[in-house]
This record gives sequence, structure tokens and C-alpha cells, in this order.
Amino acid sequence: MSDPTSAEADAADDEPAEDAPAVPDVELPSEAFDAVLDALADREPGKPVRFEGFSAAPDEGDGYVFAAGDRPKTMGEGELHEALAERAAAVTDWYVFERVVGEFGPRRAFLRWIEDADGETVATRYAALAEGIERAWGELRITATVTDRGERRYDVRHADDAGVPVDELDAYEDPLDARDLVTFDEQGRYRPLKTAPSLAGGWAFPDLGPRDLYETVETIYPATVANWHREREGELDVTHWRETMERQSGIYGVVKTWDRGEGYEHVNWVAEACCDDSQCLKRREWQYDDETDLDVDGGDGAFPCREPCSVVVSAARKWTRLESEQPRTYEFDLTPSEKEQVEAIIDAVADGRTDEIREADTKEGANRYRTRFLRAKLFDDEGNLGGVPTEPDEE
Repeated sequence: MSDPTSAEADAADDEPAEDAPAVPDVELPSEAFDAVLDALADREPGKPVRFEGFSAAPDEGDGYVFAAGDRPKTMGEGELHEALAERAAAVTDWYVFERVVGEFGPRRAFLRWIEDADGETVATRYAALAEGIERAWGELRITATVTDRGERRYDVRHADDAGVPVDELDAYEDPLDARDLVTFDEQGRYRPLKTAPSLAGGWAFPDLGPRDLYETVETIYPATVANWHREREGELDVTHWRETMERQSGIYGVVKTWDRGEGYEHVNWVAEACCDDSQCLKRREWQYDDETDLDVDGGDGAFPCREPCSVVVSAARKWTRLESEQPRTYEFDLTPSEKEQVEAIIDAVADGRTDEIREADTKEGANRYRTRFLRAKLFDDEGNLGGVPTEPDEE
């Protein structure tokens, strides 16, 4: 926990509240005590290192001033060690975040968020950590625990594997191993978008330290923690659609022509197709431009999307070319049920539900056999729907 600076911290009493949870037994590791001594050595007399409920400061000589509430006491190194050992949970909490984690940035903020370190007391958090604190991050399930030395350990796995014994999963230790795990989905298909909800399961990183946890999460979901932190700090720089498209060049430069001046319905179509929660776990924060919001909801993801990604730009390039075609009128006959079936097929493909439709369930419009029957009935030998050619010169 970071050093408190408020006046309340100076007068904090170390007597636990009657309804406070019992703090699990924690020993004071020598490295934590040495870190406290090092921190005190860098302080001027009277400038304390603050912990939750008490503080320690160097005095004018070779001793220390230990203060719990309004009861300061001058003591030597041995007495200080005893006093800190009695309050080992708070000291190890300070040590973890000030020395093991260190820097005030996205990693520290993320690790503190996992256990609500900025909102709950050490006693509450250590009691919860003893049981295991679970947090969701995209499709990940992160479980944080604490050892009897106050060390944090983390288990990271796919949310679908929550509760599965580790020995039934592929276990990893090196955060870089996650690069292979995110490359393909459950069916072996390449995942061009790392934040798509298609992460394969069956693996676990069961015993990570704080720094390795951060590296693992950032390998699975690149830049998500960094952008989440920037948003929390009010520093998220968002690049909207128009600005992003204006800087496209080469084969993607054609997207710049897809701007209809008075309207932006085409951008709504792009966002609805690519940026829905069912397609991407990010929460879209970019709009049409600084002054014009899109009509499509941006999603509910924990981490923000600050600009149209490469997948969106690539798709928009294709759609720009397709939308440049002039519409034509085609005439063919469909029964009402066949019209509804075409709609069902499009919905099933768009929502990625085709694998969920059983082959024997011919009540479903997108059922494979029912779709094959529709093709057999309506397509000619050249593959034209209703026997109607696509191009006029084919008539």
C-alpha cells in the first residue's frame, strides 16, 4: 500500500475495529524489514515512513520513532523489528507495493485494483486474499492469494476453466508462453484480433508473482492495462474515425473517400459489425469525430478502445469498394418462410452461431440441411439465386 499523506494517517490508531476481519497470521520477512530500514535511512529525522495505522521515522540519533496513533515511542533497531513484526501484515503490504511492484503506473494500479487496495483495509484484503480474490479481465479469470509471508501469488486462466484442477490443464510459468496461446482459437483458426472473445482455454499460469502477472495479461491482451490506466487517470487519448481515416495511405487510402459529408451511417454500420461485445471485448470510445457521436453502443468491456484498429480499417477498405457499386434490382420469388430463412441464415452467420445449430434441428432456418434444400431449390447450375445472373451481360 502506498504511503498515506493525509492528516488522518498521522493520527491513525492501530487498534482494530470490533467488526474488523481477523488478519491471517503473517510473518515479517527479513527482506521486508531490510526494505523498511533502507527507506528510513533515506529519510530526514522526523520524516516518517507510513504504514496503515502506524509510522516509523529516524530520530536525531541512531534510533527510530515508532508512532501508533498518538503514542510515539523512541526505540532501537531491535525494538523496531519487534514492533513491525507485530504488525507484519501492514508492513508486508507496504513492501509488496512500494518495493516489489514499485513504479506508480499501470502495473501498480492494476495489481491494487485486483484486491481493491485503495478502498479496503489491509485486514479486509488479507482475509479475502487468504480465500482467494477473483477478478475478470476479458475472458481471463485472475485469482489473487497471499502467502504467510505476505507475498502475492496469482493464478491466470480462461474463465471457462474456473474451478478446474491445475493438473487437468496445461500449466505455464513464463509470461511469454502466452503468445502461443492467443494465436489460434479452439478450432485452430488464426485470431487476427487479440481482444476478440475467441480465446482458447485449457491452460493456466497457476503461480505468478506480481510482475509476471502483469506481463502475462498484457501478452494476452496487449495494451489493455495501459489504456485502462490512462483512462482512469484522465489521460486516454482518443483518435476518432475521421482522423484515423485521414491518415491512411497506400492501399488503405481509398477509405478516405468513404465520407458522406452530411451523414455517417456507414460508420455506424462498421461499428455495429466490428465493435460489438460479441466481436471485441474492448469498450469503443472513439466516435465519428470530436463533435459527432455514433448511434451504435460502444459496449461494456473493462478496457477502452481508443481508435479504430487495423481489423476495422481493413474491413472498412473492403466495404468502401463494395459500397461504391451501384444498386440494381433483382427479381425472384420467395415464399414467406424462405424469406425468413434467408434472414435467419444471415443472423446465424453474423452472430457466429452456425456451429450451435444441430444438424437434426430443421426447425432452425440456418440448419445445414434446410439451407442445402433452399440452395437445391433456388440456385441454378451456375450458382445464381433464383436463376437470376448478377451481371447484366450474363442475361
